Amino acid sequence: MTENIKLIALDLDGTLVNPEGIVSEANKAAVKKAKDLGIHVVLSTGRSLSRCQDIAESLGKSSYIVTINGGEIYDHEFNLVEQNKLEQQHIERLWELKQEHGLYFWTSTVQGIYNSQEPFDQELAEYDWLKFGFDIEDDEIRQVILDELNANEALEITNSSPTNIEVNPVGVNKAAALLKVCGWLELNMDEVMAVGDSMNDMAMIKEAGLGVAMGNAQDALKKEAAFVTASNAEDGVAFAIEKVIG
Repeated sequence: MTENIKLIALDLDGTLVNPEGIVSEANKAAVKKAKDLGIHVVLSTGRSLSRCQDIAESLGKSSYIVTINGGEIYDHEFNLVEQNKLEQQHIERLWELKQEHGLYFWTSTVQGIYNSQEPFDQELAEYDWLKFGFDIEDDEIRQVILDELNANEALEITNSSPTNIEVNPVGVNKAAALLKVCGWLELNMDEVMAVGDSMNDMAMIKEAGLGVAMGNAQDALKKEAAFVTASNAEDGVAFAIEKVIG
């Protein structure tokens, strides 16, 4: 299986970056080694481009970058090639839930990134929404929100940590984005190794030819993965890449 890997998809938070938010030298070296062998290394993250471009540049050019869980895809020159927006009616309901429960929120919009500390200053309709998120410490309230959102067939619900909720349009996820990238590169998903730690990585872990969970991954992800690598504090990405390319 491993000798057929032609694309490595890497999540960022909890995966490629360590707990201090830095890409270790070991991870950088492993990424470079893979690229030198002709393997595509694609960042596949919940972050927006503005919050990952510096990391992408530090790793050298990549054929594509998947951002906002597939909400946007960029090419090697950081040109936008794919964009998927949330419908206004769903944003209005998400905002109502935020108001009703006093929730911490964050968003990715075409116009910028906003959250409870840096709120937007125009009407909801003035923005083009790509992702909406909550961070909810209270388990009961989080479950109430999840129950409503999961019942909405127009939404894709994941998380990037056990306490948060991430909302994209239905069908917008890292696996769907990687499938498009594979099409552009004339590859198939069997030739992909995907590495991640959270539920927003689940789709790509399940769909990739080789799904790898970080040692610090959520338990559900570990159960679906082909194998579990070391944690993001222990250069788990480098370990996984070395296991594949030798």
